[in-house]
Amino acid sequence: MRLSTIPQRNPTAAGRLLPDAAGPGRVLKAVDQLERFSSADTLLGVVQRMVRAAPLGRARDGLHGRWLGHPVHPLLIQIPLGSWLSAAVLDAMPGQRTAARTLIATGLLAAAPAAASGWVDWAELNRRQMRVGIIHAATNITGVALYATSLTARLRGHEVSGRMYGWAGLGVVGIGGALGGHLAYRQAAGANHAATVPQMVEPGWHYVADLSDLPQGRPTRRDLDGVAVVAVRQPDDRVHVLAEHCSHLAGPLSEGSLEDGCLRCPWHGSTFRLTDGWNVSGPATAPQPAFDTRITDGRVEARLRT
Repeated sequence: MRLSTIPQRNPTAAGRLLPDAAGPGRVLKAVDQLERFSSADTLLGVVQRMVRAAPLGRARDGLHGRWLGHPVHPLLIQIPLGSWLSAAVLDAMPGQRTAARTLIATGLLAAAPAAASGWVDWAELNRRQMRVGIIHAATNITGVALYATSLTARLRGHEVSGRMYGWAGLGVVGIGGALGGHLAYRQAAGANHAATVPQMVEPGWHYVADLSDLPQGRPTRRDLDGVAVVAVRQPDDRVHVLAEHCSHLAGPLSEGSLEDGCLRCPWHGSTFRLTDGWNVSGPATAPQPAFDTRITDGRVEARLRT
């Protein structure tokens, strides 16, 4: 009996954009190449220093979203995107000129705080993330410019060209949104990089180190049943234990510095309270997993705090 054969795929122009058995599609390859494009890193450094130098004070942590527990930028971008999408729908309906103009203006006003939060987050990313992020920002700036032009044309009575600019703007910000998705889901920008620790640590007490092996007043990396942690021995022999990898971008906290009862990440400066892992300042928006500790016969043991 002759076995049936699997029909061969007939690739199309759209199909070639998608991943297949041979590897990633063209779109993903292009973005991956963008991640590795280092020629503009000097310029990125200049822009990064400018963003960091902005006199934002405590508002910087607010723009990061520390108060929310995760980045606030994805929340803020819903207003301009929703307004502009709604305006595009109204543009396809008769008698909705005023409503469409109002929505476009609302989106333009809401774009300012969304952009501010995005820039402060971008300035604390790693280089590969920053390369994609700057194109994400440039694309969205282009979209905002198109919508500003659209609103200006409408107010001058050029309704048809205003609609054309609006629809073009929606397409451009859609591309910007796709790049933002790449940043968030493929490059893990804004994700909690310590979120897996509670799933990796078994319940109960675990050996960390002999007390005599921990230097006083200096963060020390240790292994807790296969999970990296940082231990800090105080002058009174109390020991604090936190997860080693910073929740912001997995920086090594054992290489950080101690400041007023907190541990400061060496990569981007997030500070975590030693007693409970609370993120006292950003850019980290999630606290650091903390452990209860005890000393038994000179042995330091820890268990994950729940």
